Amino acid sequence: MFDGGGYGVGVTVTPLGPMPWDDVPAPAGVVVHPTRLGELMPVYRRTQVERAAELQRVVQVEGALAAYKAELVAAMARDSSVAGDRPSGQPGGASPDWARDPADDLLLDASEFLPDELALVLNCSRAAATTLAEVSTTLTDRLPATWAALADGHLDWPRARTIAAELGWPARDVEPELVAEVEAAVLPVAGELSVKRLKATVQRELLRRDASAADRRRKRAERAADVAVHPVGDGMSELRALMPTPLAVAARATVDAYARMAKADGDPRPIGQLRAGVLGDLVLRPWDTSRPPVTAEVTVFAPLEALRSAPQPVTPPGEHAPGELPAHRRAVPGPVGEVSEQPITAAHLRELLGQVDSLCPGGLQAPTAGTLTIAITDEKTGLRVTVTRPELERLARRGCVKHQPATCECAVLERPPPPGSRYRPTPAQYRFTRTRDRSCRYPGCSSRAAWADVDHVVPHGRGGATDCDNLCCLCRRHHRLKTHAEGWRFALSADGVLSVTTPSGVTRITRPLSLTWPAEHVGTHHDPVPVDHDPPPF
Repeated sequence: MFDGGGYGVGVTVTPLGPMPWDDVPAPAGVVVHPTRLGELMPVYRRTQVERAAELQRVVQVEGALAAYKAELVAAMARDSSVAGDRPSGQPGGASPDWARDPADDLLLDASEFLPDELALVLNCSRAAATTLAEVSTTLTDRLPATWAALADGHLDWPRARTIAAELGWPARDVEPELVAEVEAAVLPVAGELSVKRLKATVQRELLRRDASAADRRRKRAERAADVAVHPVGDGMSELRALMPTPLAVAARATVDAYARMAKADGDPRPIGQLRAGVLGDLVLRPWDTSRPPVTAEVTVFAPLEALRSAPQPVTPPGEHAPGELPAHRRAVPGPVGEVSEQPITAAHLRELLGQVDSLCPGGLQAPTAGTLTIAITDEKTGLRVTVTRPELERLARRGCVKHQPATCECAVLERPPPPGSRYRPTPAQYRFTRTRDRSCRYPGCSSRAAWADVDHVVPHGRGGATDCDNLCCLCRRHHRLKTHAEGWRFALSADGVLSVTTPSGVTRITRPLSLTWPAEHVGTHHDPVPVDHDPPPF
């Protein structure tokens, strides 16, 4: 019996005649093909809930197959020894200018022709075969717990591949003990994160434990900046620019701002086509000053721990036992700041803050006609407060209004309070909610919070307060889904965790990026509560 209420009977027929058997043509109108799974387990006999459950089982099976595939590829890599290759510089060997760099090659023990063989076996490109071999060997040799979770159906292939990609080549010079610590910290919550946020979480945990190596990798990556053209067919090509994240984000924001100006002026072309045209004009016509100036909205995320002190080693320098990390590497995981949702080290955060101060006379200031938001975060409670530079200076001068002179420890800066019974959030609440969420909070959606709606999770018309604990960012599509689609349930906890339950009963949660995963939440779901939908205008 299989789930869904049907019964299946397996019959094995063993031909007794000698091979090859006669090719008997099928009767007229009969199409011969291999037995399909949908014929063995009819989809139309299942309910919507059963189909959703079956899809989740399919993902588990795909993960198990991917783990098996990784084992096969890793075994091929082990059997393909580099000892059979001609040494570099000798007849038949690679040119010294193109020799494999031990610092960059994860397959250094395998033959240089392994990717070529694997590409023919899998009928894929050599680049794809190389990536698969690197990910497979990383999973089987360096991340056994991740591989086991994949093989046992507890983790899907995209997320396992993401963990391996971040803890493979980027972490090739990190001690295995630290890699194991990162894996242990990330793996319990990997299934609850989108691939994008999982990647950022792995980077964050790695930087917390290996800040100095992370800064070296960042410097090395900056030297690899370049611009390239990749044809995609039909007369189109991609212009790819590899550059530091702050520069890339600023360039994209500028292009987007000009494109939206053109759209507001009535240009009928799609927004993407407008962005491409603006980029071409800015690069090819730098002398054109007819465009109005654009500015930026800058948000600096400053963890309290990063602003206080740097992490200190837990043991004094000295000799270490075999298999044990050196004392200078056994440091307490340090705080991590962020720039444009990319995790950075505390040293990088201070460096960026210093750069902004040096560029802005008089200290850290908002760009011309733009905004500057300073977000203070805490790993236990997430986003604590958001404040502008003038507000911060005013509060610092004023101090506590109850105690003068201000010698107390009263809080003078807190999250914005509810505006009573008013429906519309205050500007401070808009700022806090968008800074906390940074994107649409629907699981897997990455639409920017700047273009999202700030929505009452429990509708205001049904008693929901206009409070930051009841507000979250939803893009227009997912706002409409929450408001008008039948059977969906949304719930928001006090720490900003949003639970979304589908009509088929599947629940996913999203957490603010600035909030860590406490032990009591690992592997658990917040129980969503049914909510009514907001009336227009939502």
